[in-house]
Amino acid sequence: MPLTAFRDRVDIDLGDRSYPILIGTDLLGDFDAFAATPAAATALIVTNTTVAPLYLAALRNTLTARFRAVHVLELPDGEVYKDWATLNLIFDALLRHGADRKTVLFALGGGVVGDMTGFAAASYMRGVPFVQVPTTLLAQVDSSVGGKTAINHPLGKNMIGAFYQPQLVLCDLATLQTLPPRELSAGLAEVIKYGPISDMAFFDWIEANVDALVALDPAALAHAVKRSCEIKAGVVGQDERENGLRAILNFGHTFGHAIESGLGYGEWLHGEAVGCGMVMAAHLSQRLGGVDAAFVERLTRLIERAGLPIVGPALGDARYLELMRIDKKSEAGEIRFVVIDKPGSAVVRSAPDAMVREVLVQCCTA
Repeated sequence: MPLTAFRDRVDIDLGDRSYPILIGTDLLGDFDAFAATPAAATALIVTNTTVAPLYLAALRNTLTARFRAVHVLELPDGEVYKDWATLNLIFDALLRHGADRKTVLFALGGGVVGDMTGFAAASYMRGVPFVQVPTTLLAQVDSSVGGKTAINHPLGKNMIGAFYQPQLVLCDLATLQTLPPRELSAGLAEVIKYGPISDMAFFDWIEANVDALVALDPAALAHAVKRSCEIKAGVVGQDERENGLRAILNFGHTFGHAIESGLGYGEWLHGEAVGCGMVMAAHLSQRLGGVDAAFVERLTRLIERAGLPIVGPALGDARYLELMRIDKKSEAGEIRFVVIDKPGSAVVRSAPDAMVREVLVQCCTA
């Protein structure tokens, strides 16, 4: 299929920090797709041991025509490596190669690679340019867009990081064709969330096309990525640093992050935890009067059809509450949740611990 048949652009409007998201097929080998990349003598591609054998050569060949030197760092793969020790490997590589303030970092991989590369770019010499080249559905529709960068701490997910925007996000849809089914499902969780919080017409479309998405249909994936990026771009453009509106993008994440932290990072994929967390958040939304039981059932069935878990692990309600109090939205020890106040609209609210416990009892294994 010709490249032009699947070339779309979504812009993040942040004044002098604005940048494009390019969505298309076979973009890794397209020199013109990297036109927004800043001029520099050197580049560092940060990737991992899973993605490198698949896509490193194509990206490196393209960048060789733009940079005098293109260096590569392969990190171990997995959420468990989203930590200080692995982050320091990026700094080691930058220093070893004599990287300067114009050196451009390229994050080739999923959310872990993107988050760590962005955090390294924000920190090295107090800020160097970077480009997101996400290769998973989750990264293309969510984590690569909007400038959130972070590493995990044993006590909380993404608690150490910075807001730092890339120069370009390049979503090559061809990379999604090699995604394992579990990784694809994890990405669908972040696609699904945009419906209840912002766009019920998109939710309807996902329901009608979830089987095509699971089957890696290129046209369905192209629409899902583009619409997801449009919604997130609109939110980030209004609230870059999550002082209000942007928090709605964390629908399902307060419960989900507790699952990830409580089980140990990597036991469940981020999207799996978010999918299950959305079920919990929907039940909480019902108890708070925002949606009815039919909506909760509808969302739960869609999450299940996407191949995601709908029953949470038995961490115990006390442990869930302990972990959720560390969430970034918490204020003065009070847990704040993203809940649906009506289908297609979300707000951030607190809820009584007793009500949250009822949700956990209903939604978790005994």
